Amino acid sequence: MHQDMGKDSLTITDNRTGKQYELPIEHETIRAMDLRQIKVNAGDFGLMTYDPAFLNTASCKSSITYIDGDKGILNYRGYAIEDLADHADFLEVAYLLLEGELPNPVERDAFVNEVKVHTFVHENVKQFMEGFRYDAHPMSVLISTIGALSSFYPEAKGSQEYAVRRLQIIRLLAKMPTIAAWSYRSSRGLPYVYPDNDLSYTGNFLSMIKRMSEPKYKPDPILERALDVLFILHADHEQNCSTNTMRNVGSSQADCYSAVTAAAAALYGPLHGGANEAVLKMLHSIGSKDKIPDYIRRVKAGEVRLMGFGHRVYKSYDPRAKAIKRLSEQVFEVTGKNPLLDIALELERIALEDDYFVSRSLYPNVDFYSGLIYEAMGFRTEYFTVLFALPRVAGWLAQWNELVQDPEQKIARPRQIYLGSARRPYPVKSAR
Repeated sequence: MHQDMGKDSLTITDNRTGKQYELPIEHETIRAMDLRQIKVNAGDFGLMTYDPAFLNTASCKSSITYIDGDKGILNYRGYAIEDLADHADFLEVAYLLLEGELPNPVERDAFVNEVKVHTFVHENVKQFMEGFRYDAHPMSVLISTIGALSSFYPEAKGSQEYAVRRLQIIRLLAKMPTIAAWSYRSSRGLPYVYPDNDLSYTGNFLSMIKRMSEPKYKPDPILERALDVLFILHADHEQNCSTNTMRNVGSSQADCYSAVTAAAAALYGPLHGGANEAVLKMLHSIGSKDKIPDYIRRVKAGEVRLMGFGHRVYKSYDPRAKAIKRLSEQVFEVTGKNPLLDIALELERIALEDDYFVSRSLYPNVDFYSGLIYEAMGFRTEYFTVLFALPRVAGWLAQWNELVQDPEQKIARPRQIYLGSARRPYPVKSAR
């Protein structure tokens, strides 16, 4: 069984049989299917890997997003997230994620115009959204409405064809701000505002959110840019829970509206997209700086959690959190300082100096400051996850587009370790 493959291989000895197996190493991984040859006898199924929550399993090859959690690096298509946040706008980043390169001026203008053509939704979509209860959660409304789009564009099922697939991508990018804004207006009992394509992507979104009786809404340029940066920071984040869901559903060749619906549902969970809401609840519960020491004591005692600190991937300061912290200063100059900021800054100072938190790599993540900005801009906490889903659709669609074109991908079908009963007879009842 032993073959000479050189240094780029892993030699495994099966102590049950004494046999040796040499598995090739490619991109610092071995293929799980290569383990299936390791058997006790010919009738044996072969070895599998067991990896709950995919802590150390790569399910795809991707060229979109790179993360080095130990060094605090996040790149989109090779570009540092810090550089994109400083110099790009959201639609440029969406183009980058989808096409692999930043657009030149001609390509950018064409892409922006393509998106603007599709910002309006069918009037039946409006009627559909009006059917929700007045107190329906905005995220529930968003998820349901995205799913409903599948019935408006049945040709989306032919997404193996590039032209069909790209049209659905443009449609979703364009219609997400409209549906997201209308889900907000619905939750506030306000009339829906139609898109204004004279404005930028985020300016149009703010218009649909905030416009009242004025004939033309003019967004504050600082808040417009701040929201654009937040959208860039949230656009993609490698194979997280919702992106993995997008790929899993997409692997069945479901249309992208159905796949985005599933991804948004995954994002809805409090451990994923709802984390910044949990941060604000924590800051409100602390209430004032003088109560921070007691809260820290309770965190160390395991009584409560320190929300907005630590990350599955990052073992240093989340690079997105650094950008958002800088952004918060600009936003608060317009909106006034969020009174919770002093509590947040003191919590961060303690966490960065206290060995208890440093030794556990509990550094601020993207959720720690984003909620403060959203609240200062007038958004209620239940809307925060919608603000996450809106830009993340660009990343989901880029990942889905890559999946569809990957010849190695098949319908997702994980294995299990069966621990139930062995086969047993059904207890036949005797006739009376």
